[in-house]
Amino acid sequence: MKHSLQLKLGQHLTLTPQLQQSIRLLQLSTLELNQELEQMLQENPLLEREDEDETGQPTAEAPAHTAEAEAHSSETAAPESNDNESVTALDDSDWNDYSTAGGDDEDSDYAQGSVSGATLREHLLNQLIVSPLTLRDRTLVAALIDDLDDSGFLTQPLTDITASLQEELEELEPEEVETALKHLQNMEPTGVGARDLAECLTLQLRALPADTAARDAAMRLTAHYLDLLAARDVGKLKKILGIDDATLRAARNLILSLNPRPGAAFGVDETHYVIPDVYVRKVKGMWVASLNADAMPKLRVNRVYADILSRHRESGGGQLASQLQEARWLIKNVQQRFDTILRVSQAIVDRQKHFFEHGEVAMRPLVLREIADAVELHESTISRVTTQKYMMTPRGLYELKYFFGSHVSTDNGGACSSTAIRALIKQLIAAESTKKPLSDGQLAEVLGQQGIVVARRTVAKYRESMQIPPANMRRAL
Repeated sequence: MKHSLQLKLGQHLTLTPQLQQSIRLLQLSTLELNQELEQMLQENPLLEREDEDETGQPTAEAPAHTAEAEAHSSETAAPESNDNESVTALDDSDWNDYSTAGGDDEDSDYAQGSVSGATLREHLLNQLIVSPLTLRDRTLVAALIDDLDDSGFLTQPLTDITASLQEELEELEPEEVETALKHLQNMEPTGVGARDLAECLTLQLRALPADTAARDAAMRLTAHYLDLLAARDVGKLKKILGIDDATLRAARNLILSLNPRPGAAFGVDETHYVIPDVYVRKVKGMWVASLNADAMPKLRVNRVYADILSRHRESGGGQLASQLQEARWLIKNVQQRFDTILRVSQAIVDRQKHFFEHGEVAMRPLVLREIADAVELHESTISRVTTQKYMMTPRGLYELKYFFGSHVSTDNGGACSSTAIRALIKQLIAAESTKKPLSDGQLAEVLGQQGIVVARRTVAKYRESMQIPPANMRRAL
């Protein structure tokens, strides 16, 4: 075999550090971008904000336009938990550790000692401190508190809890643990310490005045027939309980007024904020996208350091020269990021103008490829641009990805977006009779009469995505 050398010409994309930075900045949300820039401002002395004076001190703080993101708020605080093996008998000095400031004051009471934002565990332990229980009972109740979940339910069977405590507490009887549970269930919030939903609701009903309308019927429902109530089996419930429609309706309404998660109100709620990158307004009959000036960081190269570097370039300064180049790259990439977001946003607005005029029912099908072709960018770039970027419109705040969706064919050969179909299903359900709600098959038939061919299982999928219960669960009692 003869060896030879050949020369070939070809093209390939090289990810330079500047291109890598551009891609990384493009996929960050506005809040993440600001965090990234703050770190770079600390590391690079040649980079500064335009709203800073020569000493690097801010001259004015730009107002931040923030809006709370939909369905992003989540409860993150959870009750502290200890292993059962670590439960030991406590002495009086241990309970003093839980006391709050001012507890020695004779005029102080529990309400004054409670702290806003306290966890469920802290709230219950504060009540336990002032309870007249013996030290042994307090220890048992504290062990049960440690086994509560975020909603206030007991996570382990009493037999398992008793078995784990017997190693720490001598001659522990199961009756003692059951008594401790009764003490816990008498604390606030009412319903805490329940072992299931039925017990939680029953505890709350039992705490109501005896003359509360339909209280007895509601207690029987929660104790034994919650499954029938959930299935809306009105006839069977009336027969078993021996009550009429009005009493059954009153009992159901009373149950719905209760709190199925009594412990969820405690702890610190972490609120998630988003900053709109783009505003959409109607200008002279046209829908126009514009960047949010408050969300755009204003960066520049520090003139003092840049002048020093230019005067002493011959004598070295390689580190400063590298940082100067990095600062220029960053400023350019940040500007390019927002320019790309604006171009993509305007392309979306141009194709979804009927949505801004008429709402979700007028949403048209849209895929990433269509926007990519319009702005001459790759689909992966469009995906990065539309993730965690938000558009403030007269109809509300939306993530850019919201405007993309699959399509369903219509009888006339056109297409209808999945978002529009969801909106139509929501409208049909809102207008239905509560006595005879529409089934998924009936909803599919109504959509078919409007020219939208969609299967029953597709209607069910869309309905479930909107967290709308099935027809039997929507039937009024």
